[in-house]
Amino acid sequence: MIDSVSGTRTDTESRRAGRAVSSVDDAVMSMADFYSWFNTRTRANSFQVERIAFADLSGWGFDPDTGNLVHESGRFFSLEGLRVRTNRSWVSEWGQPIIVQPEIGVLGILVKRFDGVLHCLMQAKMEPGNINGVQISPTVQATRSNYLRIHGGAGTKYLEYFRPGSRGRVLFDGLQSEQGSWFLHKRNRHIVVETDDDVQVDEDFCWLTLGQLHRLLLLDHMVNMDARSVLSCIPPALTGPHDEHAGDDSFTHAVLRSLAGHGTAVHESGQILSWLTEVRARQELVQRRVPLMHLVEDGWRTGADVIDHRDGKYFDVIAVAVQGSNREVTAWTQPLLAPKQAGLLALLVKRIGGTLHALVQARSDAGMLNVAELTATVHCQPGNYADTPPEHRPPFLDYVLTAPACRVRWDVLHSEEGGRFHHAQNRYLMLEVEDELVAPDDRYRWMTLHQLTSLLPHSNYLTVELRSLVASMRSLMPRM
Repeated sequence: MIDSVSGTRTDTESRRAGRAVSSVDDAVMSMADFYSWFNTRTRANSFQVERIAFADLSGWGFDPDTGNLVHESGRFFSLEGLRVRTNRSWVSEWGQPIIVQPEIGVLGILVKRFDGVLHCLMQAKMEPGNINGVQISPTVQATRSNYLRIHGGAGTKYLEYFRPGSRGRVLFDGLQSEQGSWFLHKRNRHIVVETDDDVQVDEDFCWLTLGQLHRLLLLDHMVNMDARSVLSCIPPALTGPHDEHAGDDSFTHAVLRSLAGHGTAVHESGQILSWLTEVRARQELVQRRVPLMHLVEDGWRTGADVIDHRDGKYFDVIAVAVQGSNREVTAWTQPLLAPKQAGLLALLVKRIGGTLHALVQARSDAGMLNVAELTATVHCQPGNYADTPPEHRPPFLDYVLTAPACRVRWDVLHSEEGGRFHHAQNRYLMLEVEDELVAPDDRYRWMTLHQLTSLLPHSNYLTVELRSLVASMRSLMPRM
């Protein structure tokens, strides 16, 4: 937990706020400085989120012909119905509400070197669905509707660094997916840009090294989903040289060697790509958008202030009124998707032939664009399977839930996208195993960490949840 501090500005903050930072003395922020700054920004920016009835939404309403929950501008996003058919053996067909947001937003991190050390410009950002209100976010985190100012509010700070023709050097630029269970074909542009400019730092922003961000990834609900996703995409070469024999334990050595591509992989990278292509070709995933009102036959009910399922599982759709003093618009209303319980993302890792491997699965979710993506060994909401027969429970779920604590290499709670989900959280953990694990089917493969990260420059290979795990595993590396 972070200790509370007074609302007064520290000397370090006073040097940085509202001025260009060009020297390492001005840029370097100790962890104590960070905690002080973060608590000050949290206290300085008031925010309030209140549940309301759907009838009290402003600019939002149910379309009379379809029952879809839409915005009057036709922008932002909509809540619609989706019918899904698959060829899996259990629950092969179902209907559910889905977020339809065809816009591609920008998730950008601006980086700069001070005395040769890479620093990332991060912001303290409030999102209405965050459990704790304010979390560390990328430099720019904006939907297309937001940065085009459809909301009529203020412009997006630092957006100019991520536009075509900017003077910065692009270090990474790619499209990445978001939650396939709750979004239909949703992707965002992940971009990392390096600048040599003297950047004027707004009071809600600060420079942090990758080492400091890795420390923060070990804290519950501190680094938001968008920041984790972009951080996972930063090329390993930019993190600075790391001696594979550095660190304080053998597991750190194993992580470093596996990330660096040292050792022998169980499967060659070409075989991994062929396997995933085969899964995608074999797996059936038929998606059909339907009016939201038609989901009543699938067990979904629309009330005055909630859309929920009659079984009490999965998620609700609710409406909220929001006030946030440091947002482009300081007050608004919107729908949010609210999961019924926390999820579990568990990555099983094992040293095979002296090289650390991760057991990943090729998973198909309702709204995925490309049929299947790689995700963690266990990826589920355990509460949805409380009364499920053993043969239909997710593989390795019970193994993870009963594993001894001594095998856990990290265990942290992270929030998911607070702009669309209300109090969505997942337990992320890495579990090192020694047992001979038998995969139940051909959807699982052992991959080295280098093989995983080498797929990140390409779209729709790693789920957003697996990207969060990739970002977190780097927190085990020696810190610069």
